[in-house]
Amino acid sequence: MEHIEVRPAHPDEWGQVGGLRWDSLVEFAGEPDDPREEFAARFASWAAAHGDHECFVAVRGAEVIGMTWLAVIPRVPSARRFERASGDVQCAYVVPGDRDGGVGGRLLDAILARAATLELERVTVHSSPRAIPFYRRHGFTADDDRLLHAVISR
Repeated sequence: MEHIEVRPAHPDEWGQVGGLRWDSLVEFAGEPDDPREEFAARFASWAAAHGDHECFVAVRGAEVIGMTWLAVIPRVPSARRFERASGDVQCAYVVPGDRDGGVGGRLLDAILARAATLELERVTVHSSPRAIPFYRRHGFTADDDRLLHAVISR
């Protein structure tokens, strides 16, 4: 088995990452609006312009086989800590042939390590029901009494 490296994405990988994002939509939610190549190019431009989102990738050779994103969200200052931020895990995806071998866990561990480096107060995730046990194994808990959300649009 070839070595899989987990690390921050390089700018020259944004197109591959965009392709994975397109693949995830096709796999889980239906038909995309744009062809894969067009979306991947648009996505690469978006990623380059959004430094508040950090991408970590799993790479085998030159192929990106998994990704996950950490969106860093500034928070209102408090009297205890003026500079505050939280994180949100977004767009976690591993290609089907490389699932269940620890790649997703390594990606999530990298995101959580980065969150600790940034001294984020918390990291949230909007999970599919299937992935809840995965996130729980990595330290996520649910607090149904305090975590509320309103869906504005889809």
